[in-house]
Amino acid sequence: MTMNTTVTEFILLGFSQNPRVQTILFLIFLTIYITTWLGNLTIIMTVIFMPQFHTPMYFLLANLAVIDISDSTVTAIKMLWDLITHRNTISYNWCIVQIFFFHFTGGAVVFFLIVMAVDRYIAIYKPLQYLLTMHQGVCVSLVTGAWLGGFVHSIVQVALILQLPFCGPNILDNFYCDVPQLIKLACTDTYITELLMVSNSGFLLTLIFCVLLVSYSIILIKIRAHVTEGKHKALSTCAAQIIVMSLNFVPGMFIYDRPFQVFPGDKIASVCYTLITPMLNPMIFTLRNREMKDITRKLIRKLMSFTIKESK
Repeated sequence: MTMNTTVTEFILLGFSQNPRVQTILFLIFLTIYITTWLGNLTIIMTVIFMPQFHTPMYFLLANLAVIDISDSTVTAIKMLWDLITHRNTISYNWCIVQIFFFHFTGGAVVFFLIVMAVDRYIAIYKPLQYLLTMHQGVCVSLVTGAWLGGFVHSIVQVALILQLPFCGPNILDNFYCDVPQLIKLACTDTYITELLMVSNSGFLLTLIFCVLLVSYSIILIKIRAHVTEGKHKALSTCAAQIIVMSLNFVPGMFIYDRPFQVFPGDKIASVCYTLITPMLNPMIFTLRNREMKDITRKLIRKLMSFTIKESK
């Protein structure tokens, strides 16, 4: 805790103070969280146990599923606990910890989507060299680099927050701790800090999003003009990645790519960014990939039949 900080805990307003509404929201968000685990875990298990999916693209997809589970867990566990216990407080230290892991996993997702775009670029533009270029060592290095990028981004966020004193208001109009709301409670002028936060989060998100959009546009043009074999699969894969990229970037840009003011739509964007997107990602990749969809069904049937035999 910083020396100038006297606040020991923050109050999270959440979505509602009505116990009945909180119970309903608990059931809804618990269902979303369980679905997130099931969907992403299914992709992870499919890639691990099915040899035909031991390729760079599916290796990256399985790692994205790991990040989605981690990203959702950072906010979901605390939120579900508050909804069921009706205790909407979080200590200063745990607030900082949540911010760290939230931006750690969120930053890793952003860098990971860059890695997946690079993977598709090499697969489409240099198909004969693809497996030689994207060998296991390269894939592991890219995944490690994505996590490292998220770590560096998160350290910067937390370092800036730790320099701020908190000595008065302690009410956060959100369901988890994050920079936009927390920075407004500081007992000092935060103009410079806000500019640094916007440049580190909002500006980077916008820049990366624009670069990825241009990159995928070039890839799609290449597919439509030159690719003959497997064109539909390539288009479907790129379309899925563009959808997932948009689901991750657009809500994030809405929250971070502006001066830190509280807007009515902030909580909706936060729910999309932290809970809905990690749940939808595996559905999008699975539904738009016929091979993945068929194999996943077979794997689920095998697991169900094995479970039934064991129970007998």
